[in-house]
Amino acid sequence: MARKTQQNSITSPELIAQVAPANVSLKKEFLGYLKSVGRAESTIYTYENDLDIFFVWNLKENKNTLFQKVTKRDLIRYQSWLINENGNSPSRVRRLRSTLSSLSNYIENIIADEDEDFAGFRSIIRKIEAPAMGSTREKTVWTEEEIKGLLDALLADNQYEKACYLALAVYSGRRKSELFRYKVVCFEKSNLIADGKLYFTPKIRTKGRGKDGKQLNTYVIAEPFQPYFDAWMAYRKKYSIESEWLFPCPADMSRHRFCSTANSWANTFSQIAGRPAYIHSFRHFSCTQLLRAGLPDSVVIEMFGWSNADMLKTYDDRPASDQVESSVAKLF
Repeated sequence: MARKTQQNSITSPELIAQVAPANVSLKKEFLGYLKSVGRAESTIYTYENDLDIFFVWNLKENKNTLFQKVTKRDLIRYQSWLINENGNSPSRVRRLRSTLSSLSNYIENIIADEDEDFAGFRSIIRKIEAPAMGSTREKTVWTEEEIKGLLDALLADNQYEKACYLALAVYSGRRKSELFRYKVVCFEKSNLIADGKLYFTPKIRTKGRGKDGKQLNTYVIAEPFQPYFDAWMAYRKKYSIESEWLFPCPADMSRHRFCSTANSWANTFSQIAGRPAYIHSFRHFSCTQLLRAGLPDSVVIEMFGWSNADMLKTYDDRPASDQVESSVAKLF
């Protein structure tokens, strides 16, 4: 039933504590380097998780070998394990390979000339063929009734934060990581435009290279989003949840939540809806609804922050028959 990304289930603090100290030190140095060149916090978080997966596998299946001594045959076994035993998709395996490649490049370009333990090191990841890409997921296309039913079910179950997050995804069209970067101040009444129909928010960091990414003012359709925002804010007030972030991290209110939470919430949405509910499907829904409402392509492009119209074809989930009918109606 579920369209599902295989989640990391092999690491734990206990296992990571057993990783060879030299490998742990190498990982920390590499992550420090990423911070020094301004990589985004979320990117560094992803790199660390990917490296932990490899080093725990290396601990359990490869005698805790030092990274600089890992061979091509070892990496082939790791790749085989990811696909055949851990159930990862080709796309996920390619991402994990890319992290190891980045670490290898760092060693080759920065460390090898200065540390005798890494003397002569050369990256070997690219010498191993990556798994072929393939379509592994069924696309989910939502109706308005399904979205409304899902949101109302979350409210009825007192899951106010999840309902607010889902409503924001649906009525802004932002990516799952971007949704966590909204602050409460984004939804002050002073940010309403178009006779109160849209929130035009202060800039948030969207997809883009570097620590600050691409800074964009974003649009949120106000009326359908407002009830779920209000319900979440009422809950926060009742339980004294104070943070500038709309979705604060419970362990540290000065920070927002991370993508791992969104993945967990998507599983909840799937269970309620009875069909796969991955967060990116709501971005498709948002774009499609704006086009169905008759907004010009140029307006939709502006709202999503795209540089051209090419992405419209990707995110427009309307069947061809709907588009033909709409186009003919405009002619006569």
